[in-house]
Amino acid sequence: MKMNSFKFQGNGLGRFFGPLEAKVMEAIWSLEKPSTIKEVNTVVSEDKPMSFNTIMTVMNRLVDKGVLQKKLQSKSYVYCAVLSKERFLEEQSKELSYDLVKEFGSLAVTHMLDAMEQVDPDLLKQLERQIEQWKKDR
Repeated sequence: MKMNSFKFQGNGLGRFFGPLEAKVMEAIWSLEKPSTIKEVNTVVSEDKPMSFNTIMTVMNRLVDKGVLQKKLQSKSYVYCAVLSKERFLEEQSKELSYDLVKEFGSLAVTHMLDAMEQVDPDLLKQLERQIEQWKKDR
């Protein structure tokens, strides 16, 4: 599943979703079961009360985007994430990495290495181990 937009100014899920979409997705993932709009609205509204209709609109847009699934269950619809949060972030970061390397080549790789060193020097060691394993497996 490839999201159509990535926001460089965003943070976490905000890089892939609007602010309310990100809150809805966090709520869906936190509930860990197919959930109604009312259940999601209860979680999202803990910080700031939200309209049922607003949450319904956002959730149906997320269905249209292919991020949520909607199923009829006992006269009401329940929604669940297509992917777990971990799997979603893994797929998005993989797609983003491929796109960056495809578009910018060695520049992207060099900048990723620089970023790894600045963020966590142990990441470079982990990368070295992964490269060695990759070489063995080929």
